Amino acid sequence: MLNFNKIKKNYSFFKKQLKKRNFLLDVSKLKELEKKRKKLQINSEIKISEHKRLSKHLLYRKSIYHEIDIFKNQLIYSRNFIDRLKKKLEKIKDKILKILSIIPNIPYKDIPVGIGDKNNKEICHWGKKKKYNFSIMNHIEIGNKLKGLDWKTASIISGSGYTIIKGSIAQLHRALGQFMLDVQTKLHGYEEVYVPYIVKEQSMYGTGQLPKFKKDLFHTYSMHNNHQKNKYNNLFLIPTSEVPLINLVQNKIILPNELPLKFTSLSSCFRSEVNTYGKNVKGLIRNHQFDKVEIIQIVHPKKSEETLEILTKHAEKILQLLKLPYRKILLCTGELGFSSQKTYDLEVWFPEQKLYREVSSCSLTGDFQSRRINARYKDYKKKKNCFLHTLNGSGLAVGRTLAAILENFQCSNGKIAIPKVLQYPYMDGIKFLKSFK
Repeated sequence: MLNFNKIKKNYSFFKKQLKKRNFLLDVSKLKELEKKRKKLQINSEIKISEHKRLSKHLLYRKSIYHEIDIFKNQLIYSRNFIDRLKKKLEKIKDKILKILSIIPNIPYKDIPVGIGDKNNKEICHWGKKKKYNFSIMNHIEIGNKLKGLDWKTASIISGSGYTIIKGSIAQLHRALGQFMLDVQTKLHGYEEVYVPYIVKEQSMYGTGQLPKFKKDLFHTYSMHNNHQKNKYNNLFLIPTSEVPLINLVQNKIILPNELPLKFTSLSSCFRSEVNTYGKNVKGLIRNHQFDKVEIIQIVHPKKSEETLEILTKHAEKILQLLKLPYRKILLCTGELGFSSQKTYDLEVWFPEQKLYREVSSCSLTGDFQSRRINARYKDYKKKKNCFLHTLNGSGLAVGRTLAAILENFQCSNGKIAIPKVLQYPYMDGIKFLKSFK
């Protein structure tokens, strides 16, 4: 969430910055609500002060008053009037909060301005694209040939948008997740965390998934019998383990010497994908359920910009170790995620389709999320608690990485080579998936 105090000081700046994201800030509405809030706030404080004086006066003088009930009635009326003012004030504050909760983060200073992916900036390429002297297949065809990817049975069990992975491909899928975790924990120093897959509404709100993206989430209710009364808990399946990982510092004050906090988790992710009609949804590219290794860092504000570069390199390292060609893209303002100020996408090469597909997004969110979850650090120089900066990245999406391996490592004899870094110990020395010829 943006800092409303900063918005009030410079409405035009925020309106201009948000326009770059194709978001129209209703300045007149905010000004109107703020004017009402300020008036109610002042009136409320005046009435509270008057009420205290009256109450104090009555307390010390009640022994000399004969008609004490008159003053008691005045106090009751005063208290009721203050309560009404407070309720009106809370309603105004709620209206302001609802507006603020759907305003996206402002873009970072060096972000290219644009609407779609054509305006993204390519930063670099890595790796060489293989040349094949035989007809290659996409990962869907390979999965069918190896009888390791089963969409038909998955649709019978769960509906469209799910995949059953079997046999050696399932082993490779498991190996990839473990390998990614090991790189982030052993090589880059992240703390591994096992997280809940079901979270409260407040946790979703804290990372920016709610209220804007409610339709994209899997929503569930849990009914509990509380003293013989049925109570429903509003719960959600996580779209990414970023949600529980960021919320590890919800309502906490972190000491400076504890920073940075670095967490990683391998989890299943659940997305309804309601806004993907017309996009390529085949195979392992876009499923309702998929596994992903998430990496996050929670840092001092002065460290956040350089941390984004470091965190992105941590994600890139996985692709480099797997020998998968990829490119690094800086997203334009129109492509940024709701909570993000700056995002790098890592896109892996798919040779049969002759295109790059996103396998990781690494984002700097500034204090946007920490304001929502009230996550702060103790600033000894300023003698107050300040909001932390949060960063998140995929390290990587397991299913898409698996699909990229199937396509990039196919051989002329029908076998799929296993990247060397996975052969020992993750694949028990297996160098090839079985031939489908």
